[in-house]
Amino acid sequence: MAVPEKPMASHGNFTENMLIHLKGASPWLRFIGILGFIISGIVALWGLFSFSSVFRNVSFWGNIFGFESISEVSGAMGLVFGVMIGVFTIGSAAFIFFPSLFAYRFGENIQTYLRTGADRDMETALKYNKSFWKFFGIVCIIYLAFIPMVIIISIIAGMLAIFS
Repeated sequence: MAVPEKPMASHGNFTENMLIHLKGASPWLRFIGILGFIISGIVALWGLFSFSSVFRNVSFWGNIFGFESISEVSGAMGLVFGVMIGVFTIGSAAFIFFPSLFAYRFGENIQTYLRTGADRDMETALKYNKSFWKFFGIVCIIYLAFIPMVIIISIIAGMLAIFS
Protein backbone atom coordinates (compact mmCIF):
# COMPACT_ATOMS: atom_id res chain seq x y z
CA MET A 1 0.00 0.00 0.00
CA ALA A 2 1.36 3.40 -0.96
CA VAL A 3 1.52 5.96 1.81
CA PRO A 4 2.04 9.60 0.84
CA GLU A 5 5.14 11.27 2.26
CA LYS A 6 3.10 14.32 3.20
CA PRO A 7 -0.58 14.15 4.14
CA MET A 8 -2.83 15.35 1.34
CA ALA A 9 -4.56 18.67 1.95
CA SER A 10 -7.69 17.49 0.16
CA HIS A 11 -8.86 14.14 -1.12
CA GLY A 12 -10.61 13.79 -4.47
CA ASN A 13 -10.69 17.48 -5.36
CA PHE A 14 -9.66 18.46 -8.84
CA THR A 15 -9.35 21.94 -10.24
CA GLU A 16 -11.46 22.95 -13.20
CA ASN A 17 -8.40 22.77 -15.48
CA MET A 18 -7.61 19.24 -14.28
CA LEU A 19 -11.14 18.15 -15.13
CA ILE A 20 -10.94 19.83 -18.54
CA HIS A 21 -7.70 17.95 -19.29
CA LEU A 22 -9.18 14.66 -18.10
CA LYS A 23 -12.31 15.22 -20.20
CA GLY A 24 -10.14 16.03 -23.24
CA ALA A 25 -7.95 12.94 -22.77
CA SER A 26 -10.76 10.44 -22.29
CA PRO A 27 -12.02 10.27 -25.90
CA TRP A 28 -8.47 9.97 -27.22
CA LEU A 29 -7.66 7.15 -24.82
CA ARG A 30 -10.81 5.31 -25.87
CA PHE A 31 -10.05 5.96 -29.56
CA ILE A 32 -6.49 4.59 -29.19
CA GLY A 33 -7.88 1.59 -27.32
CA ILE A 34 -10.48 0.82 -29.99
CA LEU A 35 -7.93 1.33 -32.77
CA GLY A 36 -5.60 -1.06 -30.95
CA PHE A 37 -8.39 -3.65 -30.66
CA ILE A 38 -9.05 -3.42 -34.40
CA ILE A 39 -5.36 -3.69 -35.28
CA SER A 40 -4.93 -6.57 -32.83
CA GLY A 41 -7.85 -8.40 -34.44
CA ILE A 42 -6.47 -7.90 -37.95
CA VAL A 43 -3.03 -9.09 -36.87
CA ALA A 44 -4.56 -12.15 -35.14
CA LEU A 45 -6.53 -12.99 -38.30
CA TRP A 46 -3.31 -12.65 -40.30
CA GLY A 47 -1.66 -15.13 -37.91
CA LEU A 48 -4.54 -17.58 -38.27
CA PHE A 49 -4.31 -17.16 -42.04
CA SER A 50 -0.60 -18.01 -41.83
CA PHE A 51 -1.42 -21.17 -39.89
CA SER A 52 -4.15 -22.18 -42.30
CA SER A 53 -1.92 -21.66 -45.33
CA VAL A 54 0.66 -23.98 -43.76
CA PHE A 55 -1.83 -26.75 -43.18
CA ARG A 56 -3.35 -26.47 -46.67
CA ASN A 57 0.15 -27.02 -48.09
CA VAL A 58 -0.21 -23.75 -49.98
CA SER A 59 2.19 -21.32 -48.45
CA PHE A 60 1.17 -17.70 -48.71
CA TRP A 61 4.58 -16.81 -47.34
CA GLY A 62 6.21 -19.15 -49.81
CA ASN A 63 4.49 -17.31 -52.64
CA ILE A 64 5.79 -14.02 -51.30
CA PHE A 65 9.32 -15.43 -51.17
CA GLY A 66 9.02 -17.15 -54.56
CA PHE A 67 8.17 -20.75 -53.62
CA GLU A 68 5.29 -22.61 -55.24
CA SER A 69 4.48 -24.71 -52.16
CA ILE A 70 5.84 -25.71 -48.80
CA SER A 71 7.41 -28.80 -50.31
CA GLU A 72 9.81 -26.56 -52.24
CA VAL A 73 11.16 -25.24 -48.97
CA SER A 74 12.14 -28.78 -48.00
CA GLY A 75 8.85 -29.83 -46.38
CA ALA A 76 9.49 -29.61 -42.68
CA MET A 77 11.44 -26.37 -42.99
CA GLY A 78 8.51 -24.72 -44.78
CA LEU A 79 6.12 -26.01 -42.12
CA VAL A 80 8.35 -24.66 -39.35
CA PHE A 81 8.67 -21.31 -41.15
CA GLY A 82 4.89 -20.99 -41.56
CA VAL A 83 4.21 -21.96 -37.95
CA MET A 84 6.84 -19.51 -36.70
CA ILE A 85 5.24 -16.71 -38.73
CA GLY A 86 1.80 -17.65 -37.33
CA VAL A 87 3.02 -17.80 -33.72
CA PHE A 88 4.94 -14.53 -34.07
CA THR A 89 1.91 -12.82 -35.62
CA ILE A 90 -0.56 -14.05 -33.00
CA GLY A 91 1.93 -13.09 -30.27
CA SER A 92 2.13 -9.63 -31.82
CA ALA A 93 -1.67 -9.40 -31.70
CA ALA A 94 -1.61 -10.14 -27.96
CA PHE A 95 1.21 -7.62 -27.55
CA ILE A 96 -1.00 -4.97 -29.18
CA PHE A 97 -4.18 -6.02 -27.34
CA PHE A 98 -3.11 -5.51 -23.73
CA PRO A 99 -1.91 -1.87 -23.85
CA SER A 100 -5.00 -1.10 -25.95
CA LEU A 101 -7.17 -2.63 -23.24
CA PHE A 102 -5.44 -0.60 -20.51
CA ALA A 103 -5.75 2.65 -22.50
CA TYR A 104 -9.42 2.01 -23.30
CA ARG A 105 -10.31 1.18 -19.69
CA PHE A 106 -8.36 4.21 -18.45
CA GLY A 107 -10.39 6.44 -20.79
CA GLU A 108 -13.67 4.76 -19.86
CA ASN A 109 -13.06 5.13 -16.14
CA ILE A 110 -12.13 8.80 -16.56
CA GLN A 111 -15.46 9.28 -18.34
CA THR A 112 -17.25 7.43 -15.52
CA TYR A 113 -15.48 9.58 -12.93
CA LEU A 114 -16.52 12.76 -14.74
CA ARG A 115 -20.16 11.56 -14.61
CA THR A 116 -20.21 10.26 -11.04
CA GLY A 117 -17.43 12.11 -9.23
CA ALA A 118 -16.82 8.95 -7.19
CA ASP A 119 -13.24 8.53 -5.97
CA ARG A 120 -13.30 4.78 -6.67
CA ASP A 121 -13.85 5.53 -10.39
CA MET A 122 -10.74 7.71 -10.46
CA GLU A 123 -8.82 5.05 -8.51
CA THR A 124 -9.83 2.46 -11.11
CA ALA A 125 -8.82 4.80 -13.94
CA LEU A 126 -5.43 5.36 -12.34
CA LYS A 127 -5.01 1.61 -11.84
CA TYR A 128 -5.35 1.11 -15.61
CA ASN A 129 -3.00 4.01 -16.24
CA LYS A 130 -0.44 2.33 -13.99
CA SER A 131 -0.95 -1.00 -15.80
CA PHE A 132 -0.45 0.72 -19.17
CA TRP A 133 2.87 2.26 -18.16
CA LYS A 134 4.01 -0.85 -16.27
CA PHE A 135 3.45 -2.88 -19.46
CA PHE A 136 5.62 -0.50 -21.48
CA GLY A 137 8.23 -0.37 -18.73
CA ILE A 138 8.55 -4.17 -18.81
CA VAL A 139 8.77 -4.08 -22.61
CA CYS A 140 11.59 -1.51 -22.35
CA ILE A 141 13.47 -3.68 -19.84
CA ILE A 142 13.15 -6.71 -22.13
CA TYR A 143 14.27 -4.64 -25.10
CA LEU A 144 17.28 -3.32 -23.20
CA ALA A 145 18.19 -6.87 -22.18
CA PHE A 146 18.14 -7.99 -25.84
CA ILE A 147 20.47 -5.24 -27.07
CA PRO A 148 23.68 -6.77 -25.61
CA MET A 149 22.60 -10.20 -26.85
CA VAL A 150 22.07 -8.89 -30.39
CA ILE A 151 25.43 -7.13 -30.31
CA ILE A 152 27.21 -10.32 -29.20
CA ILE A 153 25.41 -12.45 -31.81
CA SER A 154 26.23 -9.87 -34.51
CA ILE A 155 29.91 -9.89 -33.57
CA ILE A 156 30.02 -13.69 -33.60
CA ALA A 157 28.17 -13.85 -36.94
CA GLY A 158 30.52 -11.26 -38.43
CA MET A 159 33.58 -13.16 -37.23
CA LEU A 160 32.20 -16.42 -38.62
CA ALA A 161 31.56 -14.72 -41.97
CA ILE A 162 35.09 -13.32 -42.08
CA PHE A 163 36.85 -16.56 -41.08
CA SER A 164 34.79 -18.99 -43.14
